[in-house]
Amino acid sequence: MGETKLRYDGPADKWAQGLPVGNGRLGAVIYGGADRETWSVTESTYWSGKPERTPAKMNGKADLEEMRRCFFAGDYARGEELAGQLLQPEKGNFGTNLPLCAVHLTFGHIGGKLQRELDLEDAAVRLSYEAGGTAYCRETFATHADGVLVSRIRSDGPDKVSFTLRLEAETERFEAWPDGDTLAFSGQATERIHSDGECGVSCRGVVMITASGGTVAIGGNGIAVRNAEEAVIWLSVATDYGQDGELWADEAERRLRDAVAKGFARVKEDHLADYRPLFGRVSLDLGDAGRTGLPLDHRLRLLREDAGDDPGLYELFFQYGRYLMIAGSREDSPLPLHLQGIWNDGEANRMAWSCDYHLDVNTEMNYYPTEACNLAESHVPLMRFVERLAEAGREAARDFYGSEGWVAHVFTNAWGFSAPGWHYSWGLNVTGGLWIAAQLREHYEYNLDGVFLKETAYPVLKEAALFFLDYMTVHPVHGWLVTGPSNSPENSFYADASASSSYALSMGSTMDQQLVRDLFDFCLSAAERLRVDTEFQERLRRAIVQLPPLQIGRKGQLQEWLEDYGEAQPDHRHLAHLWALYPGSQITPEETPDLAEAARVTLDNRMRGEGLEDVEFTLALFAASYARLGDAEKARDSLSYLVGQLCFDNLLTYSKPGIAGAETNIFVVDGNFGGTSAIAEMLLQSRAGDIHLLPAMPAGWPTGRFTGLRAKGNAEVSAAWENGELTEAVIRPFSTLRTRLRYGGRTVTLELEPGREYAVDRDLRITER
Repeated sequence: MGETKLRYDGPADKWAQGLPVGNGRLGAVIYGGADRETWSVTESTYWSGKPERTPAKMNGKADLEEMRRCFFAGDYARGEELAGQLLQPEKGNFGTNLPLCAVHLTFGHIGGKLQRELDLEDAAVRLSYEAGGTAYCRETFATHADGVLVSRIRSDGPDKVSFTLRLEAETERFEAWPDGDTLAFSGQATERIHSDGECGVSCRGVVMITASGGTVAIGGNGIAVRNAEEAVIWLSVATDYGQDGELWADEAERRLRDAVAKGFARVKEDHLADYRPLFGRVSLDLGDAGRTGLPLDHRLRLLREDAGDDPGLYELFFQYGRYLMIAGSREDSPLPLHLQGIWNDGEANRMAWSCDYHLDVNTEMNYYPTEACNLAESHVPLMRFVERLAEAGREAARDFYGSEGWVAHVFTNAWGFSAPGWHYSWGLNVTGGLWIAAQLREHYEYNLDGVFLKETAYPVLKEAALFFLDYMTVHPVHGWLVTGPSNSPENSFYADASASSSYALSMGSTMDQQLVRDLFDFCLSAAERLRVDTEFQERLRRAIVQLPPLQIGRKGQLQEWLEDYGEAQPDHRHLAHLWALYPGSQITPEETPDLAEAARVTLDNRMRGEGLEDVEFTLALFAASYARLGDAEKARDSLSYLVGQLCFDNLLTYSKPGIAGAETNIFVVDGNFGGTSAIAEMLLQSRAGDIHLLPAMPAGWPTGRFTGLRAKGNAEVSAAWENGELTEAVIRPFSTLRTRLRYGGRTVTLELEPGREYAVDRDLRITER
């Protein structure tokens, strides 16, 4: 299995050192030491704001055409002025996910020999120490099987377990009170930055402590335990998100009572039975450099100091990403992972940011590892969410563009907000909804689920295609079918070399065209496969041949816009126009070498920029993009920077101050998931009819193995290597699979049958069946 524990030999003094647990809806970050401990408790549906229709000032296609005439004529100032008047709605009650509450435990003694760990194989946080000749141990986990947060506290020695528990509000509207043998609490998710302070989701929860021996006393907003041999804390919460009536208010207590009746031992047993089969699907071993026994914060410091290779740290980061995916997104989760997963340090809510669903890479990146890393079930909440977003997006298509189909822009919320953002410079990413909807195609291409294609992927993507077929226009000079006005997320350009003013909006940005091309190609292929919509198929065929080609600029770079504009921010954090390289596959070194080289030039230029913005998702994209180009060392260097420079001590990734007004390091989980996906890309790459083994293996990982990674076409792959050379790979297809198998400079074509295993050697010869 490789390394699967985050270990420390000291206390966690703050949230950024705490360890996360979660069950796909309820989460907590646990920090503290021997004398005290805090649980920062979160719940994925605890959102401020409310569903509301965003009013538009547009007069349909007439206003749209007026803006487009300005952009086509090169009058960007007037075009943006019109966009500001007509496509820049008020913020309204958009809202944000909020922290739920804090649970404070106070033990009142100082301990020694303290050890903390997050065990990824058990999905449990443990802390042990000694005090006064007594050994103490705490074990905490959030169980998906029973839907509660649970912690057992034990002592082994002359002294017993004594502590107090206190709840602390994280929002204005929160209260706790004794209710029989429980401490009950309720609250409402309200705030005044992203909404009016009056609207938001309500919650109701309970805390209970059961003890062996000693006493348990409840009073005020707390519980006191004295002289127990063992104590177990149980916490459950429910919200009214998506609920009709009042039955939800009793749900938390029902869930807690059921778990308590089972007892801790059975709840833990069921937790492990539910979790371990998912986590155990994939193993990774990159070798041991002798640092396994060191505390994780020490290992991170050595990485920052460039004190030699620590391949085990990358395998730990990889499996941590898979753990966070299981902890944050389960098949029955009511909402997908937001900017901070299901956790929330509160920082993003106190500024112009919002703890929401950013659709210009962040939410997509959260789900990049699901399929390749064998966690397709975790992808399902996003599939359902995109279906709901498509329904809401019909209003935006009609209101803002007078078009059929559906559209969403730069971000969305728990209720499917789909209008443009409230400033055109970043809010007019017209393919934001399409970008997130591309995950439906990804889910299908890995699993080849015909029912999912027919009932979910094709209907949603067909309506997206109908929007773009109706919305796009023909360029008066090139004759190409283009989008616009639109952003290249969230970048700007100079219209000519002598310009002093930069602009954000243009016609036919490269990002838009890449996404639209993949959308049209997929919808055409799906309609042909399903034998439906012959007229729609013909519309797609005509449109596809009119789409612009990808272009190489005068500096050898992949153009970010339809024209070869000057880059106002050559070191910008976004790499949206490289989507065709990663996660897309329109650009590959084998099939489009000139475009691949242009993508490399773009990457190299961004990395050389003196003002390159230190952003977690950018470094993850660098790593994955270089892996797609086969540049193992640059992929590894990008990962090293991500893990060493953009991770807290708890290995959660963050964005540095200065981005969008941030005043401090802000936890953003996409770096964890993006880095996990990048490591998978270094080990295995796949696209339709193509599987590439060890495509970007750095020198610092000379020997290792992986099992259980997934390839497109519904197959599972394992591989081992020594001294940098493949020794064996095993492919397990679950559908009939005809594929090219590649390793190094060798390629073979294989016809594989489902239900069998195919082992190949380093020369790609089948050694057994």
